[in-house]
Amino acid sequence: MSTAKPRADRAAEARVAATRIEAEGVDGVIVSWVDNAGVTRVKTVPVRALEPAARWGVGAAPCFDAFLVDDSLAPSGGPAGDLRLVPDLTGLRRLAAQPGWAWAPGDRWTQQGEPHPGCQRQFARRTADALADRGLTVRAGIEVEWIVDGGEPGPAYGMRRLIGNSDYLRDLLRALREQELTVLQLHPEYTEGQYELSVAPTGPVEAADTALLVRHTVQAVSLRHGLRASFAPVTAPGGVGNGGHLHLSLWRDGHNLGHGGPGPHGLTREAEAFLAGVLAELPALLALGAPSVASYLRLAPGRWSGPYRCWGLENREAALRLITGSAPEQANAEVKCFDAAANPYLAVGGVLAAGLAGLGDALRLPAETTGDPAAPDGPAERLPATLGQAVDALRKSEVLRTALGEPLWQAVIDVREAEIARFAGLSDEQLVEAVRYRY
Repeated sequence: MSTAKPRADRAAEARVAATRIEAEGVDGVIVSWVDNAGVTRVKTVPVRALEPAARWGVGAAPCFDAFLVDDSLAPSGGPAGDLRLVPDLTGLRRLAAQPGWAWAPGDRWTQQGEPHPGCQRQFARRTADALADRGLTVRAGIEVEWIVDGGEPGPAYGMRRLIGNSDYLRDLLRALREQELTVLQLHPEYTEGQYELSVAPTGPVEAADTALLVRHTVQAVSLRHGLRASFAPVTAPGGVGNGGHLHLSLWRDGHNLGHGGPGPHGLTREAEAFLAGVLAELPALLALGAPSVASYLRLAPGRWSGPYRCWGLENREAALRLITGSAPEQANAEVKCFDAAANPYLAVGGVLAAGLAGLGDALRLPAETTGDPAAPDGPAERLPATLGQAVDALRKSEVLRTALGEPLWQAVIDVREAEIARFAGLSDEQLVEAVRYRY
């Protein structure tokens, strides 16, 4: 990985990259990371300063680990210290909808050149590397859902809504193609003004990078069309909100372990153990994947948001949905209870850590839920219904505490508890407005 290379090698790569993108009309490079509240933060450098940025990094204070969604600070935040934000040039892209700009994801390092223990992106990489040590890889993708104000109204999934916004959606597809992203599908979603976009699966860290790049592009294209995009968990109390569903499949030696095995619906024993580990940690994982107080306005029964701790084949009300696909390589699992407020690196890293624990304990999946999980003849366990309950589960999870490491684990809890206190007493309407355009 580029940020693990010697400084001289990073600088040499940046020198070549800067020459190339400057010739393509780029004037500035955006380097971004995502904080524990799920907000994307950025620093930028002129294109000719990309080389020193890659060599030495750009200053980024550690207080960002304590930022809340409204830019206030958790009590643990303070003014002292500094970190270095280093662009990962493997993700460098010229931004088609922001002329003159390029973008790269960033890793955060200490002044001494060590990985910052609170860096969420390096947490995701550590868990992916731990799987690789077992000879396993994961292919992942994060669905991106958003709601735009000012778009053409129309029925859910309807042609009328697509026709009314066809120029907007065409420009979005063009921009993503120019940025070398492979879009699998794009369609109007359930809520008025809502759309969903899926891209081809990649490695887990790259999937989180891609989710960020897609969202940046959606925002830019929306603004060019006079629209305003929201990725908040909900934009109207009682409405269906924006999910951030994580799809993933486990592979060994080029073989998808989601088919051809003796487990349920053809799962191999490794794939079953991995998914059983995810299911076991779902209450605690919500503190990473559904991180906002507002997330729990979305995570309600009857909205296909996955509010129940159960699994099922193509069961859209279960938190863990198994998908066999029409070809062996398409088999995957979908974590449905996550939303678009999540830091994607925390969400991906947490799920991989839970899956690793399941592999280590050789877990097996419980009985499948084949119908409505809320059915009176055998209701499934409800996942946490508030952020406070999810934080309590995270406090009790030794799996996630160990995987995150003490500094990052504590920082996440501090931010969650500070946001719970910050938004206490607000009505649902006030809460929705407080976070509507923060993510």
